[in-house]
Amino acid sequence: MAQSLAGRPTPAGNIENFIGWIKVPLGQASGLVVNGQSYNLPLATTEGALIASVNRGCKATRLSGGIMAIVENIGATRGPVFNVKNLTEGKKLIDWVKTNFSLLRKAAETTGSHLQLLDVVPAMAGRQVWLRFRFDTSEAMGMNMATIATQAIVDLITKKLKINCVALSGNYCVDKKPSWLNFIYGRGKKVWAEAMISRKIVKTVLKTTPEKIIAVVHDKDWLGSIMSGSMGANGHFANIVAATFLATGQDMAHVVEGSLGVTTAELEKRDLYFSVYLPALMVGTVGGGTRLPTQTKALSMLGNPTAMELAGIIGGAVLAGELSLTAALSSGDLAKAHQLLGRPK
Repeated sequence: MAQSLAGRPTPAGNIENFIGWIKVPLGQASGLVVNGQSYNLPLATTEGALIASVNRGCKATRLSGGIMAIVENIGATRGPVFNVKNLTEGKKLIDWVKTNFSLLRKAAETTGSHLQLLDVVPAMAGRQVWLRFRFDTSEAMGMNMATIATQAIVDLITKKLKINCVALSGNYCVDKKPSWLNFIYGRGKKVWAEAMISRKIVKTVLKTTPEKIIAVVHDKDWLGSIMSGSMGANGHFANIVAATFLATGQDMAHVVEGSLGVTTAELEKRDLYFSVYLPALMVGTVGGGTRLPTQTKALSMLGNPTAMELAGIIGGAVLAGELSLTAALSSGDLAKAHQLLGRPK
């Protein structure tokens, strides 16, 4: 890190016109068990009751055998928009990109040794053509890598076809905005997490019943989301995603994609099956805010996980937080908890 005028370290590469630091409280939810590993989860937030709630969800799932998570690497995307003369030229561009994909891959991969172009998804409307390029960016979240690689591809297309690129990002990425495209295709990492919580644990730890939790998921997360036109069906994914992102140095704007997802709950015999699905979790363990001192220490608390492991941990944390919130709603204790923990005397 460089030195600022005040003699304090400047986080070069993270900010310009640096004037200081904003302090956000950092807490810990203990004993989150994901895929057989136990983690003390760092969470940065200003919302009283959030960490206590996640901590309760960690306890309930841990006492019932832990959380199982599956992670799929989708990759970072960048989607430039081109202006063409007519539909014929637009079709020519799309066909050329498909036919010469190896040339595009070569151009992209000369910009970074840890980047790989995976595929391209085109779209056309009138005189505009969008190309959604998808990249494997290894341990980095990778948007800077994807942007630089896409610029190299655009330069190649411009040189070969003499077609104008209107914008390097044409909102077909879709970066830092909610979209059904990201919900359906995924972005960054797709994460599924599930847990089976015994009826006894639901009663003693969560102070409710499986049936009441299932009713809240159905009426609030599913039907309430339909009635409100929400993109996804969950209680508060963004709460846990934001707290883990801030603690571990992720790009906070990607909480938008992290808020997408679905919560499910079912009765199995007399116990509770509970699951979450996050289709677009943009995370990395190198670069960006992960280089900052506190965030580096937070990642070390988690055992310096890979990007795939970190995505699974966050998925498990989301499940724990979602389970506890749903239980509090079903037992009628939500307001009481916020009155107690969110409004200190």
